Amino acid sequence: MDYSVARRRMVDQQISARGIVDQRVLEVMLAIPRHLFVEVGLQGHAYGDASLPIGEKQTISQPYMVAAMTAALELQGDERILEIGTGSGYQTAVLSKLVKRVYSIERIAVLAGRARKILDQLQLSNINIKVADGTVGWADQAPFAGILVAAGSPDVPTRYLEQLDIGGKLVLPVGDQDQQILTRITRQEDGRFKREKLMGCRFVPLIGEQGWQLETVS
Repeated sequence: MDYSVARRRMVDQQISARGIVDQRVLEVMLAIPRHLFVEVGLQGHAYGDASLPIGEKQTISQPYMVAAMTAALELQGDERILEIGTGSGYQTAVLSKLVKRVYSIERIAVLAGRARKILDQLQLSNINIKVADGTVGWADQAPFAGILVAAGSPDVPTRYLEQLDIGGKLVLPVGDQDQQILTRITRQEDGRFKREKLMGCRFVPLIGEQGWQLETVS
């Protein structure tokens, strides 16, 4: 399979055609080998218009959703970004090409280790990953110019708001375990938070102290 052709088709038909116009995001998604972030048996589906399982009841997000969430951060290139839910590492890789540094938290150690290995193979050296409860953020590295959450939360964790810099943007799915609304929250100069609803979406649950409790997740 010619993965470069598949990537071009993915960007043209799934992302650009649906209204993503951030040229930097489009170029990065055209360059990053998404197929490396899924199991060998699923690599032929890596550029399809769907999320895919990565083990541990987790998924790699649909390409369009990765692009939409990344574009919603409105990145300029010099930011320090917090990512919640390293997962496969694909979203992490996309962010790493667009910002100064990515701090990524994953609660499942086996996924964090696998992602770190792939990211190292791609020589992406501006990424810090730790295994921890992502719902409480990464306080000793705050504030962040952007926070991207790749899991659905029942509400907006207050720790994220506290760790967001002035002018910074938090992008996360908010809702129940079956359906969420992708939401963008911007911290304004007066200390207030502007909240925007972007689109409907469906993510795995955000589990932790300020998210869903593990025993309540179906």
